[in-house]
Amino acid sequence: MRVFADIDEVIAAQGERLGRTDWVTIDQSRIDRFADATEDHQWIHLDAERAAEGPFGATIAHGFLSLSLLAHFSQQTFRLTEKPRMSINYGLNKVRFLQPVVVGSRVRDAVELLKVDTTPKGHLVSTRHTVEIEGTERPALVAESLGLWVP
Repeated sequence: MRVFADIDEVIAAQGERLGRTDWVTIDQSRIDRFADATEDHQWIHLDAERAAEGPFGATIAHGFLSLSLLAHFSQQTFRLTEKPRMSINYGLNKVRFLQPVVVGSRVRDAVELLKVDTTPKGHLVSTRHTVEIEGTERPALVAESLGLWVP
């Protein structure tokens, strides 16, 4: 966990790797709950018998499930002692799903602080997330995330 005293320390750390998170297991229960929340009930995610015959040999997590974990992962990589009044998800600049996450896999996030732009609304913090799959070379996804920190 990287701890910054204030926004000035964050700005000084632009371009630095902030660290890796703990591993999270992607079990079928999590996939099922995500399918219900998003109403995406495609067989490749939910039908273990059919998926066993498919291209991945088992069910796989939704790409957006893996992406949704960025909020959880961000809380594990860095924090500010002097917190902003409000921090909101501002969006994504780029997302690439590179490899499916097979049920039972463990994933973690490697986070890099790309840049901090000061705007009239606050500080726009850009981070690159590489969601790794344990035991594989290729990551599940790479995404550039934007957070707006309002002083």
